[in-house]
Amino acid sequence: MKIFQREQRSLFGEILDWMLTPLLLLWPVSLALTWLVAQGLANKPFDRALEYNAHALAQLVTVQRGKAQFNLPQPASELLRADDSDTVYYQVLGPSGEFLSGERELPRPPEDDRPQTGEVRLRDAELRGIDIRVAYIWVRLPTTGGALALVQVAETREKRSVLATEIIKGVMLPQFVILPLAVLLVWLALARGIQPLNQLEERIRARSPDDLSPLDHKAVPLEVAPLVDSVNDLLQRLNDSLATQKRFLADAAHQLKTPLAGLRMQADLAQREGTSTEELKRSLQQIGRSSIRATHTVNQLLALARAEGSGTALARQPCDLARLVIEVVRDSVPRALDKRIDLGYDGAEPGSAGVWVDGNPTLLKELARNLLDNAINYTPSSPERPGVITARVLADPFGRVVLLQVEDSGPGVPEGERELVFQPFYRALGTDADGSGLGLPIVLEIARQHGAEVLLEDAHPQQTPPGARFSVRFPARPADAAPA
Repeated sequence: MKIFQREQRSLFGEILDWMLTPLLLLWPVSLALTWLVAQGLANKPFDRALEYNAHALAQLVTVQRGKAQFNLPQPASELLRADDSDTVYYQVLGPSGEFLSGERELPRPPEDDRPQTGEVRLRDAELRGIDIRVAYIWVRLPTTGGALALVQVAETREKRSVLATEIIKGVMLPQFVILPLAVLLVWLALARGIQPLNQLEERIRARSPDDLSPLDHKAVPLEVAPLVDSVNDLLQRLNDSLATQKRFLADAAHQLKTPLAGLRMQADLAQREGTSTEELKRSLQQIGRSSIRATHTVNQLLALARAEGSGTALARQPCDLARLVIEVVRDSVPRALDKRIDLGYDGAEPGSAGVWVDGNPTLLKELARNLLDNAINYTPSSPERPGVITARVLADPFGRVVLLQVEDSGPGVPEGERELVFQPFYRALGTDADGSGLGLPIVLEIARQHGAEVLLEDAHPQQTPPGARFSVRFPARPADAAPA
């Protein structure tokens, strides 16, 4: 459990908690261990005194006329009792356990204690409800057949407790001063250690909104450098995105400016005095074509914005790609007939196995429509040599892909321009086809959102013109997941 609880997580607070919590929790443990050590230290000098007294009394046990005798001189008796703090007791028992001298009520050694002559042993005991420390020794009496007499010296524990308390005071009192000082030093050290983060925050806050230059990762601690590198990567991607948007807006403004300027010019021409009916009709036709071009450009811009904006929340569902492509082909037939182009579908039948993909049907139809519109715009056609456009959907169960192809008999795309045609507003030089230059970027964006790959190649490499073939490879929906 943390000692300092906060509603909002703080790095400073987290580190401080994990440093101070163990320190404060271990302090009582340190007190207990110090008390135990102090008890051991306090016992040692007094235990030596008890052992000495036990040895001295053991030398006073003698045998007279076959019986054990104990004679304690008066000076020795006074020496044993000359203590103002503690009371000293002694007891001498003969070989048969008979009482010879001292304190009768002094407890005897445990029954399982095997006698060892000449060795002083120590134990804790109790006499009349008072804790005592006992030193005892077995004395062998040679003239009595090797019988053992017992000599015990006991002492109350008052001096020991006083000494242990003094040791505790000497050890722990300085800690009451050191502990707050340690907490203060930890606080100051942590505040100093986290200062580079505060400086980084100040540098970021001081930046202007349009400053997307990378942060200096060398001016921060090593542990924070990966975070700064991630921020720099985000700033770089944001800078690229803003640059793309600025370029897109500039190109869009330029593309809309041309038809709008044409509309204004034709309107001015139509309003001139003396304009004939034929000239007025031509101006109106130009106005109509310019408005159609402007409308198409706006619709393409909206389609591209919709495709780019739907990437984060793309509603997916099982889609029969063959059925969707056939519907788009049918919708494009009137426009193909106006240009005398042979437009058809040649591929898998709707509902067949392997043509199902997970995607958005509206965006998938938009992708197919833009591929067909691009093919219609750039495929020349004449009564002598009509243009041919073929759309097909092919299933590859082994590769687990669904292939959408749109193939035309047009001039094709040179290899040097095959990447450029997917950039917004790019149009091949030397063509008078209508278009906004947004159809293929829309195709690329929709394919990217569906995890598909777009390929461009010559449809008939050995012929002239070679034509163009756009292929979109979609990941197929698993066979067991395809709707029946």
